[in-house]
Amino acid sequence: MTGTPDTADAPYWSIPEAALLTRLRADSAGLPATEVAIRRARSPHEAEPSRLARTLKLGVELGRVTFANTLKYVFMATSANFGNMFSMAGASLFLPFLPLLPQQVLLTNLLTDIREMTIARDAADPEAVAVPRRWDVAFIRRFMVVFGLLSSVFDYATFGVLHWLGASPAVFRSGWFVESVLSASLIVLVVRTRRPFVRSRPGRALLLTTLGTVLVTALIPFSFGAERLGFAPVPGRFLAALGVILLLYMVSAELAKRWFFKHEGSRPQPLVPHR
Repeated sequence: MTGTPDTADAPYWSIPEAALLTRLRADSAGLPATEVAIRRARSPHEAEPSRLARTLKLGVELGRVTFANTLKYVFMATSANFGNMFSMAGASLFLPFLPLLPQQVLLTNLLTDIREMTIARDAADPEAVAVPRRWDVAFIRRFMVVFGLLSSVFDYATFGVLHWLGASPAVFRSGWFVESVLSASLIVLVVRTRRPFVRSRPGRALLLTTLGTVLVTALIPFSFGAERLGFAPVPGRFLAALGVILLLYMVSAELAKRWFFKHEGSRPQPLVPHR
């Protein structure tokens, strides 16, 4: 981490933390708080400030990582839920059956939530924690709309392929279930970072649960007991088309991410968080 705790982090500190920073800065106005504490700790008669400085720096570093990972979860959850709602509402207008059964919706949520629980231990890019960040609901809302609608575009592409194949209700549900969970799993690797996703290594737990979710989801329609859940094996032609859809989705999401953050970077930053 390249940043150091300073007064910019103050809005997120408690009163004791702010008082500690004030005491540390009193010795050397204009210097970062950690540097002040370290300078004080160089005295052989004062060992305590060194421990305070390390604790303060570690606390701010962990706080910034926690905030960055919290934003990742909020970005993923809001955009995925918005996109699924939009897709479900649109599909219900032309389908004579439910796009997903209740137990299938619950299974979808279970598989995606298992993966998202590991975001708390995900690695954070250095630039994401170099400076303190603010909670901006308006920014989150714009992200949700852009990436939620993008996911719906590829949901509708999946619907079109399944309709072209003449899928029965069970096969249609199986196909959308697989596409929905796989796309939500793989897109995590794209939106978790502002970098090109191949240049940002995810945490081990997130990567393993993502790969595990992809494997389990792909096998569920062919597994024993799939019929009890309302699933049926999907044809090979759909799996081939699904591979193309997922590839196009990840490329589109990467391009949309670059456009979004470039566009958002030109906006004036608010002095106070948007509510």
